[in-house]
Amino acid sequence: MLEILFEDEHLVIIDKPAGLLVHRTRQAFGEDENALIQLRDQIGSWVSPVHRLDRATSGILLFAKNEDVLPSLKAIFMEREIKKNYLTIVRGIPSEKEGLIDHPLHSERSNRLQEAQTNYRVLAESEIPYNSTGRYPTSRYSLLEMDLLTGRTHQIRRHLAHIRHYIIGDKKHGDNKQNIFFEKQFALQNLLLHSWKLSFSHPISNKKIALTCPPPVHFQRIMQELNWNPKDFL
Repeated sequence: MLEILFEDEHLVIIDKPAGLLVHRTRQAFGEDENALIQLRDQIGSWVSPVHRLDRATSGILLFAKNEDVLPSLKAIFMEREIKKNYLTIVRGIPSEKEGLIDHPLHSERSNRLQEAQTNYRVLAESEIPYNSTGRYPTSRYSLLEMDLLTGRTHQIRRHLAHIRHYIIGDKKHGDNKQNIFFEKQFALQNLLLHSWKLSFSHPISNKKIALTCPPPVHFQRIMQELNWNPKDFL
């Protein structure tokens, strides 16, 4: 059963588990298991996702419950009137503790270059006594808060790869040596990227909605392995 973080007659917000598709895709043709179908059956209502999360990404996901409100919800995304923050664990420690990654990305559909901006902030740093790459006696990692200013496909993953602070567990845009190390050392099978916070004004009532969703067990376990107490951040 999906965890519902907020629901009224117009919209519903869930905590999407890692590994669950948002809806049917061409790449996963024939798979019937997805958040849209599960949520529809769970609450007995028509639903439509307002935005998407990668299959491997966990956390906050917003759905409309009727077709009338869907255009208004999509509009607040298009006009950047909604704030989305993510948590991630990456290789290395950025030299600047907060900053803007302003790096255009090619559309994966049309190959057209699109503007893309992501803010980041370092929440915690760690150096552990393991040689994860074969080069140094210790390995360093960071817990980052990411603020999406645009919404391109795999934007956070691609932007962090661009600055060479690869997300742990990212098999498409990440560092394969780090992924293998975390799998062998900590039995990690997941991407460490989580949709953490969402805030916006309700399009009908104009009420402010602000939600925080703690990361899943596998994410918090790695935080502890890196000597961070999840309670200090969550």
